[in-house]
Amino acid sequence: MAETEIRLFGLLHADRVSKGLPTVVRVDVPEGGITAREIAVGLELPLHLIEGVFCNHTVHGPSHVIMPGDKVAFVPKGTPGPHRFTLGLWKAGQEPWDAPTS
Repeated sequence: MAETEIRLFGLLHADRVSKGLPTVVRVDVPEGGITAREIAVGLELPLHLIEGVFCNHTVHGPSHVIMPGDKVAFVPKGTPGPHRFTLGLWKAGQEPWDAPTS
């Protein structure tokens, strides 16, 4: 296992602050990786607010496997229109966060 730093933006950041929790956290990621959804569940993030996860500067959905040392940030729903498309959030948001991935 190796630690990976996770950052939270927007509403996810505000949610953590309101609970007195850190908005930048380090999680142990196994050598074979773990899905973004599994990390979100482990951090008790409100899954219904997540639209995508940036991993190494690219947006992905919940089934994306996070590897040790990846640069990771969860992005909430609510990013303005054109930016959702250019960043890839619209596509990432098509995969549901509140359903288990296989």
